[in-house]
Amino acid sequence: MILVFKYFFRGKYVGLALWPFIFLKSRDLKEDQVLMNHERIHLRQQLELLVLLFYLWYVLEWFYHLLATGDAYRAYKMVSFEKEAYRYEGDAGYLASRKPWAFLRFLHE
Repeated sequence: MILVFKYFFRGKYVGLALWPFIFLKSRDLKEDQVLMNHERIHLRQQLELLVLLFYLWYVLEWFYHLLATGDAYRAYKMVSFEKEAYRYEGDAGYLASRKPWAFLRFLHE
């Protein structure tokens, strides 16, 4: 399910996947196939980790990178879940061929 919340997002962020929803900054973003694929990759990751474990892992990994870099946005880009989603967001067939736990190979990349 896709929900639009114009005032929910700040800065560069325009989409967010929180199982089972995708939140978008504006209605027209529903047509952005790359963004929608990125968020769907996150929904698959969340399912693999039974949702709550995904959020815990995500926050811990982000915080680790924040401490290492001192930069919140850079820490976000270094999270393994984001690396996988950014790498394959342009591949419309990725989710059909994606292997379980694929984000793990991005932990040390």
